[in-house]
Amino acid sequence: MENLRFSSEQIVWQEVPNETSLAFLITGCPLGCKGCHSVESWKACEGKELTLDYLNERLKRYQGLISCVLFMGGEWQAETLLSLLKRCKQQKLQTCLYTGLERHEIPPCLLTELTYLKTGRWIAEQGGLNSLTTNQRFIDLRNNENLNHLFIKGATL
Repeated sequence: MENLRFSSEQIVWQEVPNETSLAFLITGCPLGCKGCHSVESWKACEGKELTLDYLNERLKRYQGLISCVLFMGGEWQAETLLSLLKRCKQQKLQTCLYTGLERHEIPPCLLTELTYLKTGRWIAEQGGLNSLTTNQRFIDLRNNENLNHLFIKGATL
């Protein structure tokens, strides 16, 4: 099983609503969306290896401080991503995948290990999750609720 690689690792608060997330920007994205703000994620051989041991070290370091692990990409190596998602779930953490694919294109084995899923290619004219015209969707997979409204400034529940 080949390891995923990542170009950045951050603690983030906005990408997954109501969660403090450890986020990995996975490299090797095959989509190459026009206007992508993460072109550094396109080259598969770039970045640091995201091994299970490395993930375990990070989960231990942030134990009690994070509530979610966010993978920005990686679905193109489903078997490898699946093992990382399972480890996060074993640690009682929520999991999230940001992908440019649509939900029906995601391997079902990954969907069962995810709490949240952001789908949809970047289309500049339609905007991102904070746009009323976006093609992207942020779904809570526990109840299939679309949470896009949480990204729109001034939106009310």
